[in-house]
Amino acid sequence: MPSSPKFFYPSRQSSQYTRKTSFVIFCILIGISGFLFGLFAILRTDDNSKCSYEVRSVSVAWEEHQNSGNQNVGVQNNRYKVMGFVGIQTGFGSAGRRSSLRRTWFPSNREGLLRLEESTGLAFRFVIGRTTDKSKMAALRKEVAEYDDFMLLDIQEQYSRLPYKTLAFFKAAYALFDSDFYVKADDDIYLRPDRLSLLLAKERSHPQTYIGCMKKGPVFTDPKLKWYEPLSDLLGKEYFLHAYGPIYALSTDVVASLVALRNNSFRMFSNEDVTIGAWMLAMNVNHENNHLLCEPDCTPSSIAVWDIPKCSGLCDPEKKLLELHQRKNCIEDNPTTASNQNSELLEAGK
Repeated sequence: MPSSPKFFYPSRQSSQYTRKTSFVIFCILIGISGFLFGLFAILRTDDNSKCSYEVRSVSVAWEEHQNSGNQNVGVQNNRYKVMGFVGIQTGFGSAGRRSSLRRTWFPSNREGLLRLEESTGLAFRFVIGRTTDKSKMAALRKEVAEYDDFMLLDIQEQYSRLPYKTLAFFKAAYALFDSDFYVKADDDIYLRPDRLSLLLAKERSHPQTYIGCMKKGPVFTDPKLKWYEPLSDLLGKEYFLHAYGPIYALSTDVVASLVALRNNSFRMFSNEDVTIGAWMLAMNVNHENNHLLCEPDCTPSSIAVWDIPKCSGLCDPEKKLLELHQRKNCIEDNPTTASNQNSELLEAGK
């Protein structure tokens, strides 16, 4: 039996083999180069996609007195597009509330926030100012590093200055997010993000819209009362129609008007919700009253639940948030519940 040709090569065949081998090696090198180029392109695409959706915890400078309304706003050309941006107003004494929120309707990590955003079109961040207390600032920095779900405002955090913080929030949110609506919410309410999304997605004929659970009421002139208004002489005996403070939304055209004005041109009343309501009176806005934003208990249609009228939020939020999240009528068909469960499973698997 003749030997296999692969063991015997005449000189001419050897030359042909060499050329074929060189050609094969050349093709392999081309293939490897193409693979590496493709891999690099994929990695760059992933990085770009991450940058496109991740608006991490940010620090936003804001001055109470400035000559130009847009001087420190710093509106970005590539603002992150969402249907709604929800700023959860919080403070240095509210770490327990934030912990309860992250165990209920507010996702406990960035992956959960992204899943919630994808399902609702809403982006969420805790909003907080600064303090001169170094230990509190250190604790905040640690929490920011762990959860990365904050918007940090360079403004003094104190209850008496809530109107200033609220204006700073809307200006910062507008600078960072290209949103149809900007929602101010407190950290002591139980929220259904899926239903809030449906509310904001409704077709509206008026481009300037102010959505909230609207109210009127007496102006408090007694300095001993919590809701005392030092500028009561300007208001008369009864407040004008305005939204309750725990949650309300402003359309993008309304916030754009706020951004365009100088900070020191705004009149600041003692109470934040009254202050916003006064600004809305000066603008051609449509007041959209929706009592699903101020339900005392979970219902099949409730959007925000808090202890109205007993408290301006949940009376014992750290405990009540957890209790509500155990009720079937609060969590039924709630994408946030599934989002947090998935996050917990991922954490457990690490």
